[in-house]
Amino acid sequence: MENKKFLLIQPNDTVAVALSAVPSGTECEIGDTHIVLKDDIPAAHKVALKDFAPGEDVIKYGLSIGHATKKIHAGEHVHIHNVLTNLEGLLEYSYEPAKNVWADFLPKEKAWFDGYLREDGQAGTRNELWIIPTVGCVNRTAQILAEQGAKRYAGRLDGVRALTHNAGCSQLGDDMLTTQKLLKGLINNPNAGAVLVVSLGCENNCLEYFKPVLGEVDPRRVKFLVTQEHTDEYAEGLRLLDELAGYAAGFKRQRLSAGLLQIGLKCGSSDAFSGVSANPLCGRITDRVVKCGGKGILTEVSEMFGAETRLMERAVSREVFDGVVGLINDFKAYFMRYGQPIDRNPCPGNIRSGISTDEDKSLGNIQKGGHAPVVDVLYYGDQAKKQGLSLLIGSGNDAVSVTNMTASGANLILFTTGNGNPFGAFVPTVKISSNTALSERKPDWIDFNAGCVLDGESFESAAERMFQYILDVASGREQTKSEKFGYQEISIFRDGVIL
Repeated sequence: MENKKFLLIQPNDTVAVALSAVPSGTECEIGDTHIVLKDDIPAAHKVALKDFAPGEDVIKYGLSIGHATKKIHAGEHVHIHNVLTNLEGLLEYSYEPAKNVWADFLPKEKAWFDGYLREDGQAGTRNELWIIPTVGCVNRTAQILAEQGAKRYAGRLDGVRALTHNAGCSQLGDDMLTTQKLLKGLINNPNAGAVLVVSLGCENNCLEYFKPVLGEVDPRRVKFLVTQEHTDEYAEGLRLLDELAGYAAGFKRQRLSAGLLQIGLKCGSSDAFSGVSANPLCGRITDRVVKCGGKGILTEVSEMFGAETRLMERAVSREVFDGVVGLINDFKAYFMRYGQPIDRNPCPGNIRSGISTDEDKSLGNIQKGGHAPVVDVLYYGDQAKKQGLSLLIGSGNDAVSVTNMTASGANLILFTTGNGNPFGAFVPTVKISSNTALSERKPDWIDFNAGCVLDGESFESAAERMFQYILDVASGREQTKSEKFGYQEISIFRDGVIL
């Protein structure tokens, strides 16, 4: 990328992004436009390339990110003080059959990693023993068993983890069913070589009601402990863990196609560089994995608002297109049901870092999905089963969205950040900085610096390095920073009455 003061993302954009802070009075050549800055422009913020009349659309990423609320002159700072979203309620969309969306993804590419091939055909990037409570009441029980198991099975497994959460009781109807589906998905994640399900015994999600949702499981891989039924639940738990550890330890790493990677895509604490460095770099990785036959999972539906048509036009069928329409409008209806506006996604940190509207954030967010065909729409606990990009229901909340992706089968997550975030999922979570300054300031948080493309490295070179790093993480040759420091969390989405 050329070393310059501003980045013009698309040729028809009417704003450009400052690569570093640029003072008022600076003369700039941006594309074919010569301007003199009338304002100081902070790093990652936007400058007007033309005069805007009130109500005129502001174009970034080639699409509108909102409209001018007052007259804006070329060279002025464009941000929340003079631009407002165009988002509105439920919309109708027109289906236009896509031209061959697979054209750029053939022939199939080959790449390899060393993973754990499971009996259902999925692959784990880790071989761990997971202890999953049915209810928050037994969280500490699960933690104690995990602590004892980690010492007991050290060297035989990649880890013993307790996936604690605050759900499983005092829930009703669809809210309870969502919890059950998410827990089912976590139990079936391929990074879990074996799973101990720990129940209290009296909760709404007791095994009597959970097992029918969970369905048939391999009793060698999944066992159940009801703590109210045992005088010493820890002794019984360790007995079951011994059996599970013996089963899981039978899996060994072997050379597998990168087509068995199922990559979750997430951004958290974004800045305006996220959409021009880290997210499009992840998009190139998504495309590479899909070309190998693998899967990408893109969520954060509220961060698709305003950019959804770019995803819809990549739908592989009318059925998938209708599914995307339903996903977008259903999530808008969720906001509206609670009397909340649909355009408040940018958080204070996003705004400080140059993101002005929901559309601004969304058009940057979807870059993580690359150009891969959109093949499926997933709801809570649904499994990603098709080569290509699946869109998954869920909010932009970090803990909720990575839990949803893990429950849908992600065996590795790419997590971009512009302001910094140490958060990690229960599958390896590669933290990617959008700018070099963050990578240098928080080296214990960041695994890969995408700011290199802002500093002059080509996307092709950076993507090649990043893809190799991801294969190393998937193979266990590298451990992510969040793994090293124990940042492994889940959060079950809640939407209902608490009894």
